[in-house]
Amino acid sequence: MKIDLTNLFNGSNESVSVDYSLNLKNLLYGTYQPLHKDVEIKGSVYQKADVVYLDISISFEFSGVCDRCAEDVKKDYCFKLSKILVPSLESDADFDDYIVVEDGVLNLDELVEEEIQLFLPSKMLCRDDCKGLCTKCGKNLNLGNCDCKKDVDPRMAALLQLLDEE
Repeated sequence: MKIDLTNLFNGSNESVSVDYSLNLKNLLYGTYQPLHKDVEIKGSVYQKADVVYLDISISFEFSGVCDRCAEDVKKDYCFKLSKILVPSLESDADFDDYIVVEDGVLNLDELVEEEIQLFLPSKMLCRDDCKGLCTKCGKNLNLGNCDCKKDVDPRMAALLQLLDEE
């Protein structure tokens, strides 16, 4: 969705309502595409005291794989995005709260895609206390302990042999 901000930059008090769905099924997260349903974007773009604001809410369903135990993960996410839109910045400094819209047209699709990629965690977990998989047998440790014997420190192996003889 492209929004023409020319009127707002010129002082119009008219608000632009944003309410649409965006197909981001081709978005890559690691090695797979986790967005099987459309992303919902709702909010508005408005001008107040000669400053143009973007306030939107972004919600989507993430479908993927846990990075520790390889179980399927489905999570609903929703976050708010508030930015100040400007036609140009005088300094070369990069401000996180500002978006420069040089030609007066905001491409909201690109902005939403970038913000979702920044919002998603670097590692996806099925739950915060996920125990992962056993490194020897591959059993999911969230479902119970495995029967693998723990590795013995090689420096203690001689003592362990003495215990085995008894």
